[in-house]
Amino acid sequence: MPNSPDDMAQEIERLRAENAALRSKSTRELRLQVSQKGAVSLYGIRRFPVTFYMEEWHRILGMSDDISTFIREHEHELKKKES
Repeated sequence: MPNSPDDMAQEIERLRAENAALRSKSTRELRLQVSQKGAVSLYGIRRFPVTFYMEEWHRILGMSDDISTFIREHEHELKKKES
């Protein structure tokens, strides 16, 4: 715990640098985790995880070619997220 004004100034500078480093990460790291209910949660895409049960992930992954084709065919209708 900082006691003197110099200690507090150093702590503020350290926190500012830490905040700047955290903000500079333009993309979040993707990671998977097993949820409390035994589903698969994908973190790092949105604020909250995308969670599906194993069978649902298999169905989605089995459609990967269809999803890619659909996106390509409808690209002119789709919005892109601003980073």
